[in-house]
Amino acid sequence: MNIKFENNKIYIKNPKNFDLAETLDCGQCFRWSKDQNGVWSGIAFDKYIELYEKDGDIIIKGSNQTDFENIWFDYFDLRRDYGQIIKEVSVHPTVAKAAAFCGGIRLLNQEPWEALCSFIISQNNNIPRIKGIVERLCENFGKKIEGGYTFPSYKTIAKLTVEDLAVIRSGFRAKYILDAAQKVASGEIDLEALKSIDYDTAREIIMTIKGVGPKVADCVLLYGLSHKNAFPRDVWINRALDSLFDGKIPDCVGNYGGIVQQYIFHYIRNNQ
Repeated sequence: MNIKFENNKIYIKNPKNFDLAETLDCGQCFRWSKDQNGVWSGIAFDKYIELYEKDGDIIIKGSNQTDFENIWFDYFDLRRDYGQIIKEVSVHPTVAKAAAFCGGIRLLNQEPWEALCSFIISQNNNIPRIKGIVERLCENFGKKIEGGYTFPSYKTIAKLTVEDLAVIRSGFRAKYILDAAQKVASGEIDLEALKSIDYDTAREIIMTIKGVGPKVADCVLLYGLSHKNAFPRDVWINRALDSLFDGKIPDCVGNYGGIVQQYIFHYIRNNQ
């Protein structure tokens, strides 16, 4: 991938399989928004940036070269060859169709605690409301920076009460957010360590948090803990598997279950 640093901007030149709208608005993250000029803005890892597409390039504003190399290159999964992955999984004609429809999706490598907290909030919820709760959480308990507020740390949240969290209007999820923060803050759950252990064991550990079931655990493993074989299943995915794959995850996904899941999810959500 050709990267250039010019005029205080970062240019990702003619990237393959990287579409901002497909990546930032597919339900895997909740802190990005697009303005009327097509500029996306968001905060991750306590940094604010803006991105937009022009003449086939993706341009990043607000980041220096060091932050790009240490944060954004991995965050946007730029090291991974999605073209090769699509080629491998497209042996199944329906997967090939889904990948062709939204092959610009890249899986974001999000900060583990933010992913855990965000997907606890996502339970039985819709995306606009999830975004609202997450934004209120950041505004009330994060730190003010240029462009908005940082995501509050688990140490900050662990000191709160359910009553303190009433301001974010998360309902029954508040007690689950607190339990997650307290387990991480105490060291009972080491999120970084979960990246390097096997998927099944990591999944069991995540599910010891109150209110965290298989779907939320898989989302955390996929988007925050680098387990790209995780395959979160919700109503949309189960419907897609039933109608397109006889109820089974196609064998062709191999170690890329999470990536294929995003193709299938985006494809069926926008076409049925």
